[in-house]
Amino acid sequence: MSKKKAIIGAVLLVVVTTLVTSTMQIALGNKVIISRDVYEGYKKYNKLLALEGEIKNSFYKDTSDENLTNGAIKGLFMGLDDVYSQYYTKKEFDSLKEQTSGSYVGIGIYISADPKDEYITVISPIQGSPAEKSGIKSGDKIIKVEGKTVTSKDLDKAVGMMKGEANKKGTTVELTIKREDKEMTMDVKREEIVADTVDGKMIDDEVGYMQITTFSENTYDEFKETLSKLKEKNLKGLVIDLRDNGGGLLDICKDIADELIGEGTIVYTKDNKGNTEYLKSNKEKLGIPIAVLTNEGSASASEILTAAIIDNKEGISVGTTTFGKGLVQSVRGLKDGTGYKLTTAQYFTPNGDYINGKGIKPTIEEKDEKKQLQTAVDWIKEQIK
Repeated sequence: MSKKKAIIGAVLLVVVTTLVTSTMQIALGNKVIISRDVYEGYKKYNKLLALEGEIKNSFYKDTSDENLTNGAIKGLFMGLDDVYSQYYTKKEFDSLKEQTSGSYVGIGIYISADPKDEYITVISPIQGSPAEKSGIKSGDKIIKVEGKTVTSKDLDKAVGMMKGEANKKGTTVELTIKREDKEMTMDVKREEIVADTVDGKMIDDEVGYMQITTFSENTYDEFKETLSKLKEKNLKGLVIDLRDNGGGLLDICKDIADELIGEGTIVYTKDNKGNTEYLKSNKEKLGIPIAVLTNEGSASASEILTAAIIDNKEGISVGTTTFGKGLVQSVRGLKDGTGYKLTTAQYFTPNGDYINGKGIKPTIEEKDEKKQLQTAVDWIKEQIK
């Protein structure tokens, strides 16, 4: 055995004796003998440990244990070949939590890794944000940030580059966008984004309109307040605009669905063991016709809410087919401030449809965006005659 292999074996023994906590162990002096099964379980890390040693010995610059460890863990998640599962450093995890709080410094854009290609796809720009003012649209593909090529595997890195240093308002970031067959480069200003996620008004004496732009921590409270104001104005039918709503927090979506559909199933999930979990609604339903506006930017939680309303026969959808994201991610924080997002289940609509990669086809298809709202209003008025 070479000297290098002997060192690797010693390191492996240390790892094993540190990590093994629930198997039979035999102590011999300062050594611990473990079973072959346990040894084989950790033997797969031999190559990783060997390469770490080679990097530290031969790389032309000093290395950081923290960077190497983070890189190894990120690689573990990349090995899943799932664009939605990612490991976050402390800085990245703080950024992720900030994005769901409703206030942050950035360019004001919702993006996703599109499993259909390797591009980072714009779900939607936030209304009034620097991204919208710069001309970024739903469906655009971000192919470069600051001149550096990015793909769906670089989603976290791209987000960090677009946000820049914390609270650096007024600076700009250069984005290269692919729109159909054209590429364009634009400078987008970073500003403080305070996103009011719900807006509402009465369209006429009977029909109300409510736009939900995302499902963040404040959205349910905003929803209840907006709905209460609409109810005070003789509300008999409701249009819920989920166009370009890229999703958000599932529990917030559940709370909103609970206010609309009455007793029924909102969504159900299946994990890798075949276990099924049902998310139920048990409140009194709104009890008026509901029309949901959707497009290709309506994703994730937006699709769950849409399907819950349609499948429970509380309303219809108008517009175009939704994005098609039928996978559930669990987000977990670790004690050291890092965290991860892992796809843990598939979700199905109350009727049992699996929409991943397919989306939800509208009840009434209307491709002309300018006509979608009126089409929804016309349908509602037919119902309340």
